[in-house]
Amino acid sequence: MAEEIKKILEEYKKDTDNKIAEVRHHFDEKTEETKRHFDMVAENLKGEIKAVAEQVGANAEKLAEHNQRFDQIEDNFGVIKSDLGFIKNELHQKVSRDEFVFLEKRVSKLETKVK
Repeated sequence: MAEEIKKILEEYKKDTDNKIAEVRHHFDEKTEETKRHFDMVAENLKGEIKAVAEQVGANAEKLAEHNQRFDQIEDNFGVIKSDLGFIKNELHQKVSRDEFVFLEKRVSKLETKVK
């Protein structure tokens, strides 16, 4: 009887060892498959990240160009503002249309008196 139990236990151990080996083999296969899958995903992500980085770089260049344009526009507005101030000052020193009409009439009267 002890011999039979020993034999059953040895068979059970062999079956268990075989099953453990099968499970390990299965896990090893799945591990390799998962690694390959993640490598593919990582490679794909690298490509997409590179594309995004290139687009960000292009956008940064465009922003720099726009900043230069805005700086030029600000400079132009400064010149225009200065010119408008000058024109405004010059207009204040000139005679208005009503004053001109009044002075024209006055000169006309004086001319008629002198003749």
